[in-house]
Amino acid sequence: MNFYRTTRLMLSSAAFFSLAGSAFALDGADLLKKLNAAYAAQGGTISADSVDIDGTTATLKNVSVKSAGGESLAVGEVTLSGVEEDEDGGYYIEEAAFPDINTTKDGVTVTAQELTLGGISIPATPGGDTLDTMMLYETAHTGPLKVVKDGAELFSVLESDVNLTLREDESGFDFDGAFKSMKADLSKAEDPQSKDAIEKLALQHIQGDITMKGAWELAPGTIDISEFAFDFTNIGKLNLGFKISGYTMAFVKSLQDAMKQSEANPNKEESQQALGLAMLGLMQQLSFEAAQVRFEDASITKRALDYAGAQQNISGKQMADSLKAMTPIMLAQFNIPELQNAVSAAVNTFLDDPKSLTVKAAPEKPVPFPTIVGAAMGAPNTLPQVLGVKVTAND
Repeated sequence: MNFYRTTRLMLSSAAFFSLAGSAFALDGADLLKKLNAAYAAQGGTISADSVDIDGTTATLKNVSVKSAGGESLAVGEVTLSGVEEDEDGGYYIEEAAFPDINTTKDGVTVTAQELTLGGISIPATPGGDTLDTMMLYETAHTGPLKVVKDGAELFSVLESDVNLTLREDESGFDFDGAFKSMKADLSKAEDPQSKDAIEKLALQHIQGDITMKGAWELAPGTIDISEFAFDFTNIGKLNLGFKISGYTMAFVKSLQDAMKQSEANPNKEESQQALGLAMLGLMQQLSFEAAQVRFEDASITKRALDYAGAQQNISGKQMADSLKAMTPIMLAQFNIPELQNAVSAAVNTFLDDPKSLTVKAAPEKPVPFPTIVGAAMGAPNTLPQVLGVKVTAND
C-alpha cells in the first residue's frame, strides 16, 4: 500500500501530466462499479443516477446507500475529490464530501454539517482476506450535529473525528476518535419521577466528551481498545477497555460472508438462525486477553447517595453505610470468597472517599471464548479466577 502511495506522488508531477494528456481521464462508471463492489463485500449496496467527471473530481448524483439488513437511505450528491487510479486498477480518493443533513420527523429536527471521509482506498478486487482487497479510510469528520424539538435544542455535538493509521510495516492499524463538546438538555423531561431525579442529581444540562483509542495487529488478530471514555463535567469519567485476539483478516472475511448469506436468504427467520449459528462458530476463534472498567468520580456519587437515601428517609452517609454492609452479603451467594473480600474492601474505600473504582480482568495467558462460556455454564464461581479479575478503589 505504501508502494502505491509513492507511485501516486511520482505520477502527480506536472511533467508527467503534460505528456499524458487526457489518456488517463477517470472512468466514472468503473469508479462507481468498484466502489459499489467494495461496499457490497461488507453486505451493502451503493447506487447513483450518474457520475460526472471533472479532472480528478467525481460527482455522484442522487446517491442512495443500503447497509446489510437495513433500508435504503437517500444521501444526495456526493463529491469525490483528488481521485486517482492505481496501476492495479483500484482507486484512491483524497476526500469524499457528503451533503448536510436536515430532516424533521414527529416534530424532531436533526441537522448535521461538514460530513467527510478522507484517504479512501478502493480495491480493484474486493472481498478477499488481505489488505489490498479491503476498502479503507484514513479520516472521518462531522461538524456540528443538533437535535431540536419544539425550538429547544435537546442534544448537540460540536464535532467528531476518527483517524485510522496504517503502520509503516503494514502489520496493523492504530486508531483514535473523539466526539467533542457533547451537550444534552434533560430539563424538559415530562415524567414527574424522572424530572425529580434529574433535578436532585443536578443532571439538567450534561456536557462532556467521548474519546477512544486502540490498535489492531493483523497477524494475530489482536484488537486492543485501550480507551473508550465517557467524560462528563460534574459527573465523572467512565473508561472501558478490552483486548481480544483471533480477529484476523480471515475472520473478518468469514464474518462478511456469513452476513451476506443471511441477507440473501428470503426466509428471514431461517436466515437469522443460520447467522446465529455462524456467529457461534466464529466466536470459537477468538480469545480473551484483558478488560478494564474504571470510573473516576466528579461529584455524582455523593449526589446519588443523597438522592437514594432520601427515598428511604435516611442521609447519604447512612445510605453509604447500608451499601457497605449489604455488599458482602450479596456476594456471598456466588461462592467467590477471595473476590468477595476484594470487592467489599474496594466498595468501602470508594464510598468513604469517592475517587475511583476499577475492575480489571487480566488472565496469565489468553483464554479462548469457548472456555469462558463453559466456565460460565458449568462453574460460574470459577470465572473470576479464569479471567484474573481484580477490583480496586482510589488507585
